[in-house]
Amino acid sequence: MAQWTRHAVWWQVYPLGFVGAPAEGDPLSTVVEHRLRRIERWLDYAVELGASGLALGPVFASHTHGYDTVDHFRIDPRLGDDDDFDALVDAARRRGLRVLLDGVFNHVGRGFPAFAEVLAKGRAASTASWFHLSWGDGPEPDYATFEGHRGLVALNHDEPAVADHVAAVMAHWLDRGADGWRLDAAYAVPPRFWARVLPRVRSAHPDAYVVGEVIHGDYTAIVAESGMDSVTQYELWKAIWSSLNDVNLHELAWALERHNGFLDSFAPLTFVGNHDVTRLASRLHDVRHLPHALAVLMTVGGTPSVYAGDEQAFRGVKEDRVGGDDAVRPPFPDDPGGLAPHGWDTYRLHQRLIGLRRRHPWLHRARTGVLHLTNAHLAFEAAGEGRLVVALNLDDQPATLPVAGVTTLEAGAPEVGTADLRRGVHLPPHGWAVLS
Repeated sequence: MAQWTRHAVWWQVYPLGFVGAPAEGDPLSTVVEHRLRRIERWLDYAVELGASGLALGPVFASHTHGYDTVDHFRIDPRLGDDDDFDALVDAARRRGLRVLLDGVFNHVGRGFPAFAEVLAKGRAASTASWFHLSWGDGPEPDYATFEGHRGLVALNHDEPAVADHVAAVMAHWLDRGADGWRLDAAYAVPPRFWARVLPRVRSAHPDAYVVGEVIHGDYTAIVAESGMDSVTQYELWKAIWSSLNDVNLHELAWALERHNGFLDSFAPLTFVGNHDVTRLASRLHDVRHLPHALAVLMTVGGTPSVYAGDEQAFRGVKEDRVGGDDAVRPPFPDDPGGLAPHGWDTYRLHQRLIGLRRRHPWLHRARTGVLHLTNAHLAFEAAGEGRLVVALNLDDQPATLPVAGVTTLEAGAPEVGTADLRRGVHLPPHGWAVLS
């Protein structure tokens, strides 16, 4: 893994929603809307937040939400063109921000040229081997899809031409200035496919960061067999909000021990929100526990990512229906000045904890150890080249937790008692602290 990832904190943006692009578009349209430039107005905001990188959702030509790609070499005309992309990368680079792209290589949209040829020529199509097809008596073949969605045509990852295409796409945008790739639905792609593709990409871009979206499965084996740098840490995401909601910090402690095991092999991509899940502020039964979730995210090993809007305590519930992602992928104001005033306290909380993270880059591979644990109380240490202690209280009553070996309050509620830390840290009801 490239050394720069040790310092990485991503601010994740879902561009089509962020800029208010139409829900549907013509990926072949010659009419280009230059909406991508609007993201440039938010880059200073991301830097001031403490982010070191901009993680973009899909930006390539598609029919709808960006995950039904039609042309991997073209910016979606609802967003802009190559010049707009280059301008955004240049603006990010001037501010010291890395850029991560979202690559949808498990499946494509029905308008993808190789599949369009199949629909036009049938069995005679030269690209038939790109897909898993079953021919019957109908006008078009049956085909494998992504999770049953007919508009998402699954690729045949044993076809060499598919590997050639994906390697060419990844190299093309790295050549244009991207720093890495998030591989969408990587859990659905055989790891052996990435083991063939990624060495070709890295031959010219050895410092590229590649993280796979893996919701379930054997994280360690997938990383080892695929050659990816990392995968998304959904286990920890679930344990954080679930343990806070259930007042069962044993669940979080168990997940942190699992997390230690992953860190023996790789640094997972950690998060408490993204474009595919209900917003944290909506997920938590008690919003007073939002700082607890963020304190965990910013002190455990891995590469943390903050989903745009979570730093303002945006709300939004994901629903399992057509358009069910809209609430968690809303349009943003033209610039940060248009944000509502009530979210800035949460923004400042993120600033403090991200700043703490950036001052201690060793946290990237830190291991955690439990110091004190009950259903409602948890103290754990994050240790590596340094040491931090995190203390959480979910109870309606104050609590004093043992935190041996610390002398300084790094972050926490103002009323956290630190007069004599040898006796423990005194937390108010629903209080939290990070100490060194």
